[in-house]
Amino acid sequence: MNKEKIAHTMDLPPVTAQPNVFPLSWNAQTAKMEEVWDAAQRENWDPKQLAWDTFDVESYSWEERESIAYWWTLLSCFDASAPPVFAEALIKCYEDHEEDPVRRCFFSVTRDEQNHEQMCGLAITRLLEHPDPLTYTPKTELGKKLQRNAHWLYYNGARYWTGYKKAVPKYSLAVLFSSFLMGEIAAATIFKQMHDNTRELVFKEAFRNIGRDEGRHMAICMALMERDYPKLPDEDRAIVTKQIRAGYLFLSAVLFEPPMDFWDLPADFIDVQREAEEVARGAGFGVPTYEAKKENWKNAMLNLKGVLDRYDIPFPAIPEVGISGQEISDIEMDDIIPVF
Repeated sequence: MNKEKIAHTMDLPPVTAQPNVFPLSWNAQTAKMEEVWDAAQRENWDPKQLAWDTFDVESYSWEERESIAYWWTLLSCFDASAPPVFAEALIKCYEDHEEDPVRRCFFSVTRDEQNHEQMCGLAITRLLEHPDPLTYTPKTELGKKLQRNAHWLYYNGARYWTGYKKAVPKYSLAVLFSSFLMGEIAAATIFKQMHDNTRELVFKEAFRNIGRDEGRHMAICMALMERDYPKLPDEDRAIVTKQIRAGYLFLSAVLFEPPMDFWDLPADFIDVQREAEEVARGAGFGVPTYEAKKENWKNAMLNLKGVLDRYDIPFPAIPEVGISGQEISDIEMDDIIPVF
């Protein structure tokens, strides 16, 4: 349908209704963001160029291969789903007319997460000799149980994505930043430990690079919080508190163990996962033990609490790891916006 032309009736066009990516501008006030962008340019890496020639997949049993591939499948629900998550956030940065270096930093995060997704895919494909874990034909009884787990992980991930798309337009970028920061603090915890405890060179390289990326992402969130949180409205402070609790429940699936009253999973899900983790550790793949996960997750939450305390934002109770705080209940998948 042709729209009526108006250029002949006025000197300048009407002001563009917002949100819209137009009109464009290139304002820059936060110097730290330019530094992070420069670091992202220097540190970009290619998963295909890692030391894959040193990886002898046939030196592992099929049970070991399926167990390690399962861990990468678990990670893919978080890290490999991040490119579209941050792409949505990047669009919001444009629609909200964020600073130019902020937009570029969010572009760099989207690019980094694409590398992380590719790493998940490369690892799974080499280990299973198949490009996805759901249509692969398992070779062992444990592999069959792990594939069932994978189906349920992706089912829950799909519920999260549906909720995320609804949530992003509702929240300010300041609220989103706090959710992103939670994911980055948690990621820095796990990838350092995976690097230190993994024997295989190509995986060690990947964990080092991914951990470095997540450190930059954390710096982005910290810089934006320092800019925005001193003037954060009270209603947004309450949302941040709720988001931290929601993020704990969501990210525990990869950093600790999924809370069974929140995740929709079979009753034997955790037992099967623990069995696979034991096999993977025995093969030299550095999955932390239950107690190490619990301690790392607690420390990550305390680090996050230290950040929020600077801005007088109440921290939620996390009784699962012994942290007291404001009680939050009735969290649904639709409430969750953190990423990994």
